[in-house]
Amino acid sequence: MKKIEEIEKDLNAEKLENIYLLYGEEEYLIETIINKIKKIFGECIKGINYILIDDTNINNIISDIETPAFGYEKKLIIVKNSGILKKEGKRKNIELSKIKERLNLYIKENIEIIKQSTIIVFVEEEADVKQELYKTIDKLGTVCKFDFQNLAQLQKRLKSICNLYEVKISDYDLKYFIECAGTNMQNLINEIRKLIEYKGNGGEIVKEDIDKLTIKKLESVIFDLTDNLGKKETAKALEVLKNLISQKEPLQKILITLYNHFKKIYITKLAEKYKKDVATSLQLKPNQIFLVNKYKMQSKYFKEKDLNSILQDFRDLDYNYKNGTIDLQIGLESVLCRYC
Repeated sequence: MKKIEEIEKDLNAEKLENIYLLYGEEEYLIETIINKIKKIFGECIKGINYILIDDTNINNIISDIETPAFGYEKKLIIVKNSGILKKEGKRKNIELSKIKERLNLYIKENIEIIKQSTIIVFVEEEADVKQELYKTIDKLGTVCKFDFQNLAQLQKRLKSICNLYEVKISDYDLKYFIECAGTNMQNLINEIRKLIEYKGNGGEIVKEDIDKLTIKKLESVIFDLTDNLGKKETAKALEVLKNLISQKEPLQKILITLYNHFKKIYITKLAEKYKKDVATSLQLKPNQIFLVNKYKMQSKYFKEKDLNSILQDFRDLDYNYKNGTIDLQIGLESVLCRYC
């Protein structure tokens, strides 16, 4: 198995493998790799030297590999979300299992022919590492798992984009930007490009620019609201809530996000009390680990019993709202005022 950086290095050198398996959660980076492969491959004529396969036509894969790319040296086959490499559930798909077995055997027996005529790219959300087809691709081709990027990796990628346009940003402000914009790669790149265009060549992105132009994720705004709540700044907490409402955030979504946020603070409080690992207790993904310190800091604002009460108040509010005995906005404001 190769690392993302290793595949990127190979593609930057225009080195193409004949079989790829790209899988994982970071869809943006997978799409970026596919686009690089297509660019290096050259002209793609659908149905001739460029074939797309999914779960509806996966049974044609061997015949598609065997069919010549008339007029072209090689053929590029993208097999996307076909399910052929996923772990099988309790109800085994007999037809798909047979295709896997045939394809696995075919690749083993015809790898030299494939090298001369075809580039195959398998793209899946998940892959079963115990599967024979997986092992064959790993041995004869290139396998790469695309996990969500951690904070350091996100900073490195965003910094390289800024450097490309000769725009400066400090590590501190870059971390703050990620906290505001979230960890989705596509969204981060869209937002950083907006800031780059605003500052221009030779400029520097600072916190004030991020606050002015970046569209904050709801989760980031909830952190701000909780800070105000913890500091007993009622007016500021209510202002954040009203801004969310004015931006057309659904009240029910705000309630759910607040409940989940305070639940995480409560779990953090308990994890520290019983000397447990906070990141593990919160089940944070690699790209969320940097939030641990924020949850720890906010947990200091509240006593354990207060967090328990806040969570119960949110549950009661949800019940009463659904039964039509309280207006949701008034209920949210009441809960916030109670703990300011």
